[in-house]
Amino acid sequence: MKFNYGKIFLLGFGFFGVSVIWSVYNAFVPLFLANKFGLAPAFIGFFMTLDNIAALFIQPPVGAWSDRLRTPIGRRMPFILIGAPIGALVFGFIPLAAFLPLFVACTSTLLLSMALWRTPVVALMPDITPSQYRSQANGIINFMGGVGAIIAFLVGGRLYQSNPAFPFWMGSGLVLLAVVLVFIFIKEPKEYEQSEKQPDLIKSLREVLADNDKSALRLFLAIFFWFVGYNAIEAFFTLYAVNHLGLSEGDGAGLLGHLSLFFVLFALVAGFVGGRFGRRVTISAGVILLGGLILTIFVLPAATLAAPLAKLPVLGTVRVVSLFLMGAGIAWALININSLPMVVDMVENVRVGTYTGLYYLFSTLAAIAGPNINGWVIELSGRNYNTVMMVAPVFMALALIMMIGVRRGEASPMA
Repeated sequence: MKFNYGKIFLLGFGFFGVSVIWSVYNAFVPLFLANKFGLAPAFIGFFMTLDNIAALFIQPPVGAWSDRLRTPIGRRMPFILIGAPIGALVFGFIPLAAFLPLFVACTSTLLLSMALWRTPVVALMPDITPSQYRSQANGIINFMGGVGAIIAFLVGGRLYQSNPAFPFWMGSGLVLLAVVLVFIFIKEPKEYEQSEKQPDLIKSLREVLADNDKSALRLFLAIFFWFVGYNAIEAFFTLYAVNHLGLSEGDGAGLLGHLSLFFVLFALVAGFVGGRFGRRVTISAGVILLGGLILTIFVLPAATLAAPLAKLPVLGTVRVVSLFLMGAGIAWALININSLPMVVDMVENVRVGTYTGLYYLFSTLAAIAGPNINGWVIELSGRNYNTVMMVAPVFMALALIMMIGVRRGEASPMA
């Protein structure tokens, strides 16, 4: 198995498609729920967590199923060829749904179909990539996903002003294009290594818990902790910017965009750093950097953080807090890009899909737990939104403690 940058970029179109769909969905579905159907904020909040709940129950077992499946076109491709077109079709109907039951039917079908193919398309990366190049490959794939999100926000925002349906139709078209490219250019291995242990999610989870080494368990707990911290910041940052920094909602979203942009810019670099210095060291450095930057934001006065420094193309108004958020984007790239390769290198290739499913199990649990934990912290502190910046470093510290004990998951030596 040889490493081919061109193939990884083409495979990245699969993650590009996933990213476009969810970025458009998260940006505009709340507007439909509020403006078209008049739903209360509490119900909208619950509705917008349904994708994580669906992913929690579907993605992990699908990963294990894809490990066991054998077809003439591969073990991952059937899930992609079924789930993606269905998702693209119903996604295009979401803005056309005139009454709530039809809208819910469309969104529910989307959630199920997207959960069906996300784990298999991500598991394709380690299938076609030698162990020592998986950090670099994951950097490329996340870069493509970031490009998809940027297109969804920048182009989709303009299209929405012309017609609310246009961003959704753009997303549908891009997903179909992505799937065609992946199907034509990505060929799965014809043979898979055999294992005495059959791919099975529950057995693998029990194995993780019973393992004397505890490296896999520590890594999965670290993933849970850093995603709780990061998701909490992401979910509440706009409210933090409005209530603590005294900025507008648009300015708050723009500041969060600074973090996202620097994550995308450093996705490729983070993969090479992980390949050069080792994944555990790179992830641990990212955790320390991210925790330190967020703690500094907590300590500094609001007036200092909100002070404008410059107005730049693309970035807009750059404030003091922007510098810390840009650094946070770089730190998040060091963590996120190297974590999935570390997970899949804990196990033989025959069970890559199963362990990819476990990765999504812990990260999805965190995506559900993070906003709820921090929501309660904000409420109990008398709605002091600055407490989010205190809680996140605590979870980063817990993640770092877990990472100290991880002994496996580095790239295998070159054959």
